[in-house]
Amino acid sequence: MEAFFYLVPGLMIALALSGLIGLLLRARNITRAWNSGLTAEARCLNTYTTTSGGGETSVSTTLHHVYEFTTREGRPVRFEESNGPRTIVTGDIVTVRYAAEHPERATAKPPQPGRLLAEQGCLLAFFGVFIAGCIAFMVGFSLMSDAFGFGEGVDDTTNTVVVDGVTMTP
Repeated sequence: MEAFFYLVPGLMIALALSGLIGLLLRARNITRAWNSGLTAEARCLNTYTTTSGGGETSVSTTLHHVYEFTTREGRPVRFEESNGPRTIVTGDIVTVRYAAEHPERATAKPPQPGRLLAEQGCLLAFFGVFIAGCIAFMVGFSLMSDAFGFGEGVDDTTNTVVVDGVTMTP
C-alpha cells in the first residue's frame, strides 16, 4: 500500500516530463524553421477542428490546417499545424518557413520569438512547480510515515509520538 504513494506521483512526474520534452522539441523545431531563412508559398489544403472535453468539463476546440508546399529542391511537402489563424481557409496561399534538413517540420506561424519565449517560460514554470509538488508529496509522505510509524514492517503497538504535548499512539 505504501508503494502507491510513490508510484502515482512517480507516474505523474513521468507524464509531466514527457509533456515538457514534447514542448521543448516543438519550440526548437519552430525556432529552427524561423531561423533557417527558407520560405515557400504553401496552399492550405484543408482545415478542420477537433474538440475535447465535454460532460462535466469544459469543451476545448482546436483548429488544424493542412498545408502543402514545394521545397527549393522541388520536393513536395505536406504538413499539419494546429492553432493557426482562423482567417486562413481552404485554398488560401500562405508563407511557410522551414529548415532544409526537415521541411516536414515547417510552420505557417509568423516569427514571434518573444511570444514563443513567453509561452515556453510559463509552461516550463508550470511543469517545474507540478514536478516539485509531486516530489514534495513523496518526501512528505516518507517523513510522515517514518515519524508516525505507518507503512510496511512497523509494529503499530510500540510507537508513541508526542506532538505539542499530545501523546499519539497508533
